[in-house]
Amino acid sequence: MVTKGRLSDWLRRKAGERGAGVDGAAVRAAAGGRNGDDLRRDELLLEAADAGLPMAPAAHPSPVSGYRCSCDRIGCPTPGTHPVSFAWQTQATTDPEQLRRWLRAHPLANFITATGIAHDVLDVPAEAGRIALERLAAEGSEGGPVAVSDGRMLFFTATRATADEDEWWPCELDCHPETLDEHPGLRWHCRASYVLLPPSRLPSGAVVAWVTGHGPDRALPDPLPLLGVLTDACAQVEPEPETVGWLH
Repeated sequence: MVTKGRLSDWLRRKAGERGAGVDGAAVRAAAGGRNGDDLRRDELLLEAADAGLPMAPAAHPSPVSGYRCSCDRIGCPTPGTHPVSFAWQTQATTDPEQLRRWLRAHPLANFITATGIAHDVLDVPAEAGRIALERLAAEGSEGGPVAVSDGRMLFFTATRATADEDEWWPCELDCHPETLDEHPGLRWHCRASYVLLPPSRLPSGAVVAWVTGHGPDRALPDPLPLLGVLTDACAQVEPEPETVGWLH
């Protein structure tokens, strides 16, 4: 029989494999329902910073109630998933010393990564993401970093944003925190947007996790070829339109 201590050691070793996925159920069980925020949380975030993903602290589910946000805002529309500071875009950094200060000051905080600075994120329903990963593997493509976040799959790519405003091209798939509901299918997080980083905890009890073999150490792919693959995958999982009956 494996003791609790030996099980925890095994989970820590598994979580320590660079780029490996995180088994959310195992992490939650080992952490006594705390979603594994004490299992190499700092290392996972420092790895992401080392890979060039700029980040900033975010709110987290309140320990008082899983659906109450740590910001204590009554009726918070995005509990446990929004940045702590309104200045998150300028605050986001890859500086490991700043990150360590935040980790000490906010031991329960989730972390977001600001998109459109060093990377973008193509965000699709999890089933479409699974189909896309299978296709990429069949084509011999290694793919880039990919994370799972409570029914969604996040594909990290190179950014199309540039320092030159004249070179910026908007896209109708552009998604911002306040427009998530307008993009139930494919979303493109670029300028002025963000996503949660592993191992952030969600009010639902889910944990944001890297897909096994698709950690932050992977090179960021060109977004346009990947966009085509994800568009096809999303089309495969869209519900069929209801058949309209005609009276004769």
